[in-house]
Amino acid sequence: MPWGLGRDATLLVAGQGVRAAGYGFTAVLLGALLAARGYSHLRAGVVLTAIIAGTALASLAVGAMADRVGRRRCYRIVFAGIALAGALVASGAPLWLLLVVAVTGTLSTDVVDNGPATTLEQVMLAAEDAGTARVYGRYNAVGAAAGALGALAAVLPGLGAHGAGGGARASLFAVLVPVGFVGVLLASRLSAAVEAARPAPRSPERPPRGRASHTGLALGTSGPVVRRLAGLFAVDAAGGGLVTAGFLSYFFAQRYDVSVAGLGWLFFAVSGIQAISVALAPRLARRFGLVATMVGTHLPSNLLLAAVAFAPTFPVAVALLLARTTLSQMDVPTRQALVMTVVAPAERTAAAATTNAARYTVRPIGPLAAGALQHLALGAPLVVAGTVKVAYDVVLWRWARNLLPR
Repeated sequence: MPWGLGRDATLLVAGQGVRAAGYGFTAVLLGALLAARGYSHLRAGVVLTAIIAGTALASLAVGAMADRVGRRRCYRIVFAGIALAGALVASGAPLWLLLVVAVTGTLSTDVVDNGPATTLEQVMLAAEDAGTARVYGRYNAVGAAAGALGALAAVLPGLGAHGAGGGARASLFAVLVPVGFVGVLLASRLSAAVEAARPAPRSPERPPRGRASHTGLALGTSGPVVRRLAGLFAVDAAGGGLVTAGFLSYFFAQRYDVSVAGLGWLFFAVSGIQAISVALAPRLARRFGLVATMVGTHLPSNLLLAAVAFAPTFPVAVALLLARTTLSQMDVPTRQALVMTVVAPAERTAAAATTNAARYTVRPIGPLAAGALQHLALGAPLVVAGTVKVAYDVVLWRWARNLLPR
């Protein structure tokens, strides 16, 4: 198997890859599509907010049901939903239908999503390796690389950069239809090993303390740690919600008059660098630890993010953004490994759903807040986002550096 992964892990990494390719393509086009439709700052913010809110709601739903109705079944349903969402958007759905599709959690504002499919993949990958960031590093590297190729495809002749009047075409979202179909096929080949372990039959009584009840988002002994991690991740995500890929495409188009082709090349480079950095993250984690790797790479990246707001030209902004990208995503595989490591195995689905949903519960505020902040200055969301995320890094380090044994 590639990279020493087992059969199920390989299928899950492939599922992440095909989905990231589709989302990499559509994330580049999303902001341009909203602009091409003539949406105001507020209306565009409402659409982006609905997509992010749908991600959080769908993650919570998956966390509540997956262990009971089957992780593989939920995984297939998510991919089927992606195919349906792509078909509806491609058909030129009006605003009200676009909002309905958005709240299902099957669209993404970013090149690599963190929605219901990611929640399921995170916990199913733990069946092979929950103790280190090895599997998660490779999983995220493939996702970032596939997202880079998807972003690159958006600039090919006849596609995103060459729509009518130079704008993006809604029909291009049909790319999500085959993405969904391939995902369903991959999900159908997963083995029963990725499912939750079933508790032994018991007489009707309250579940023992410290054990998940398999009836929802129940957390036992892991509850306090998971809730604190969820709160910290929510702060980080609140800052990130101000500067989604959709926002960045809008910011660069407005500030520097960048074409869709230019945005496609930029996000291709961003995702390519992310693929390399997340693949290297497990090596740093083995040397310095999960928490030290998270904070040591994330904090300087956020200072670079704030600096983008002051870039006088597009090339300078690109240089700062790419420098930031070399560090900003190293906390992703280490964060996922940290969550799977500090919780009891029976509570991993609930923990993954809780922490992922916490990140996306606050993100809907981001696009609306970014729109309001832009009345002060176009780059104000970048400065505020960097400040909030630096504060998260400091608090995480003070609390979590001794969370795991050496």
